[in-house]
Amino acid sequence: MARRRVKKRTHVGAQGTVNKNAPAKQSPKSMVLRMGAGEVGPNVSQLVKDVRSMMEPGTASRLKERRSNKLKDYITMAGPLGVSHLLLFSRSSLGNTNLRLALVPRGPTLHFKVEKYSLAKDIKRSIKHAKGGGKEFLTAPLLVMNNFTTQTPADPVTGPAVPKHLENLATSIFQSLFPPISPQTTPLASIRRVLLLNRETGPTANSYTLNLRHYAITTKPVGLSRGVRRLNAAEKLLRSRDAVRKKDLPNLGRLKDVSDYLLDSSAAAGFTSGSESEVETDAEVEVLDVAVQKVPSHKKRDKERAMSSLDQSQSKPAQEPQPQQQQQQQQSAQDPVGSIEKRGVKLVELGPRMTLRLTKVEEGVCGGKVLWHEYISKTKEEEQKMDETWDVRRREKEERRKQQRENVERKRKERGGGGAGKGNGAQERQADGADADMNDVDDNDDWDSEDEDFINEDTEMVGAAAAN
Repeated sequence: MARRRVKKRTHVGAQGTVNKNAPAKQSPKSMVLRMGAGEVGPNVSQLVKDVRSMMEPGTASRLKERRSNKLKDYITMAGPLGVSHLLLFSRSSLGNTNLRLALVPRGPTLHFKVEKYSLAKDIKRSIKHAKGGGKEFLTAPLLVMNNFTTQTPADPVTGPAVPKHLENLATSIFQSLFPPISPQTTPLASIRRVLLLNRETGPTANSYTLNLRHYAITTKPVGLSRGVRRLNAAEKLLRSRDAVRKKDLPNLGRLKDVSDYLLDSSAAAGFTSGSESEVETDAEVEVLDVAVQKVPSHKKRDKERAMSSLDQSQSKPAQEPQPQQQQQQQQSAQDPVGSIEKRGVKLVELGPRMTLRLTKVEEGVCGGKVLWHEYISKTKEEEQKMDETWDVRRREKEERRKQQRENVERKRKERGGGGAGKGNGAQERQADGADADMNDVDDNDDWDSEDEDFINEDTEMVGAAAAN
């Protein structure tokens, strides 16, 4: 009988046992969605695709929405899929593009108005040497935030400034979009992109505007002539399998010596011109070049050990080095000469660009008590009344859930005492499940009507304030 084949590369348990009790480090995952897939338009649909590529690899990049999908459907599936953030793009009846950033499953939710945006394809057309489509999207980008916390005093005309705790809340939400980076353990080569969020100082104290930019990080060696850089690139092309790019290799067949290619003919005494050796970079950093070492075989190592022991037995005992010499040897071993090289860092924009203006912060996932609003300011008495209204709604919802659980338990006891058959019991369970679903639907309908009343109250307050 043939022995069964065991997969050794794809199965987790093939290389060793897996500790099930070990805590799993879950990286944040997101879903970028279009609410009203057929109503947002082609530009917003392309913007959603660009944001998905920006959020890779921790996002559903091939997700397809339907018109029949509701927000409740995505929230229900977020738990089994391990989704932690929802980015919801929508378009209002006036043509404004809005973005809602929500934490799943309990909120809060940040409401943004997309004032300006540029698609990735437009940015690539405007750049001379565009970059993209490589290995940049295999790892999460580096998040850089600037000017997120400010000390702007309240404006008596426009209203109070953004509260400090809400600024910290927005900062923590954006920080949780991507996995944290440890400078001691994260390899430098894994950081290939950077996401820049810059908060602008708006014309009023209560404005909160963010500029979003997305760049790719490229590095080039500094201090080398153009010919040397091309030879280094040619060495990498020879190892690759791309036949199209191999045509870009320099042709040295017509030259007598390689120095004719490396040195400029117009330069005196063999020095290259400054324009060829300089690279347009944003900054210069020193990078530790990790050299690749070949591991010798067992036979070769045994042979070397035998030769070294033989040499030690035949030679005289050497003098012990001085402490200063030992310190110099240790420093040279830790920091070998030539292992550190200077490289120029340059940022190439990938897109998209967005200018986001925060308009509202609320509890829950797109439905809850409003914590802050840009256009509506309430007094302490109005805030206290609103808190009492939400407490009443919360108690009513808990009472409805308690009553539903009591009804389910009562029906189960009645079925158990009646001694119904197997088929009738299955039908009753199905009917009870439908009743429970109907109760949930009624509960949600009540909440929707209450939310609409609450929104209408806010709208009337805005109209009254504008009239005054």
